[in-house]
Amino acid sequence: MVEKSPLASATGRRSLEQAIVDTVRDPLLVLDEELRVVSASRSYYSVFRVNRTETEGRLLFELGNGQWNIPELRKRLGDIIPQDSTLEKYEVELEFPSIGWRTMLLNARKVYYEGNGATNLLLAIEDDTVRRTLEREKDELLTQKDLLLREMSHRVNNSLSIIASILLLKAATVQSDETRRHLREAHERVLAIATVQEQLEPSAYGEPIEAAAYLTRLCESLAASMISDNHPILLQVDAASGAVTSEHAVSMGLIVTELVINALKYAFPNGGEGRIIVRFESSDTSWRLSISDNGVGMTTSLTEPPAKSGLGTSIIEALTRQLNGRLTISEASPGTTVSMTFPRVS
Repeated sequence: MVEKSPLASATGRRSLEQAIVDTVRDPLLVLDEELRVVSASRSYYSVFRVNRTETEGRLLFELGNGQWNIPELRKRLGDIIPQDSTLEKYEVELEFPSIGWRTMLLNARKVYYEGNGATNLLLAIEDDTVRRTLEREKDELLTQKDLLLREMSHRVNNSLSIIASILLLKAATVQSDETRRHLREAHERVLAIATVQEQLEPSAYGEPIEAAAYLTRLCESLAASMISDNHPILLQVDAASGAVTSEHAVSMGLIVTELVINALKYAFPNGGEGRIIVRFESSDTSWRLSISDNGVGMTTSLTEPPAKSGLGTSIIEALTRQLNGRLTISEASPGTTVSMTFPRVS
């Protein structure tokens, strides 16, 4: 029986190791305990455009233009063998002599050979430049989108304010009382849309909006613009925690604005103190919105004012149907409560 020589076994093992290393797609270095390059994969030579003479036998930190000579990286790699640790997705951004600026992810772990007691370090290098560049471009685009949305929102609000002013000026010049009333109602609706638009910060389609904060801001704005100091009406918000999508928040804001306007106009014909409460409740399957007042009640309905126009009712019913909601109107003893329940979209 002929024994294989230790040299032949070592050479064969080295050839097998090199063959395995060469099959790895990402650049791979095999380092000794001093972090000197024992061997490198074909992909390493291809990616970094260097040869064996420039690589094998040299310390990792001497390669290229010394780009790997980073104090923290030296320490982290130096701790792997004695502390039996690993290096996972360590990110570096470097300027390489032949390939330029790159973002690299480094992964390293030790390999122990029982036969000769040697310990090596495998260092894999992943080029993450494209992904990080795309991420930065995406972040820049999102920033630009936010700026454009804010600018658009600002211009929409300005345009709505101008339209509302024109309608009010026109109402002052017409002779017909009915036409004047229609123009003033149109003015109020435009202001209502402007108020809702103002309270909704530019949001992505479908983005959740916290109802309590949104309704509070909206009602504060309505109270400031529509309740005079000599008209002691208290507008309150009683909202549980919960969110609605941004497009639902628009409809909710228009409904609240319409009902608050109608309550202010028709629920308190005799003046005096009054209260309007906007409530929001939420569950996993639905959310409920209600507006209550302690005014004169159904005899002078909140949504059916004495005037012939049923525009308020039509707007509220249309918005409720749009969200597949259910509308109910009831007496509040005293006053009126209008409530709507909407299913959550899964």
